Amino acid sequence: MNLKKLHKKLIDKKLTISVAESCTGGLLASNLTKLANSSKYFQMGLITYSNEAKTKILKIDRNIIKKYGAVSKECCEEMVKNLSKISKSKINVSITGIAGPGGGSKLKPVGLVYIGIKTGKYLLILENKFKSRNRSSIQKNTVREVLNKITKIIS
Repeated sequence: MNLKKLHKKLIDKKLTISVAESCTGGLLASNLTKLANSSKYFQMGLITYSNEAKTKILKIDRNIIKKYGAVSKECCEEMVKNLSKISKSKINVSITGIAGPGGGSKLKPVGLVYIGIKTGKYLLILENKFKSRNRSSIQKNTVREVLNKITKIIS
């Protein structure tokens, strides 16, 4: 993943991007704003870590969290759709998952991360099962995955 290349493409194509992060705790926003002039494309980064933040800020229906959990395809999809309404960015990204080292279960193991990407009518929800049980590694791999996907989408 080449951050400089993505940075240049976002600026050249006059694209805007917003993110709603949970388990990555702002790491994606940090990476997207590393380079000078990122204000030309980066609009907002929300860290909706708690279920309360997801329901209050992103307006996620409490029933979705109750029925499927905060770490679910359904929650991730609502996060990215609602972020897109709030931000009006051309590209919107949501991340929810279990970075560990604890908090996992048989059904939802540590390393399970959902990524949502919405550009216009295009909506992609990815389920990742990162093998590592190392929190930092899971967070970095998630961010790398997002940056690679965005680069592919806008190329």
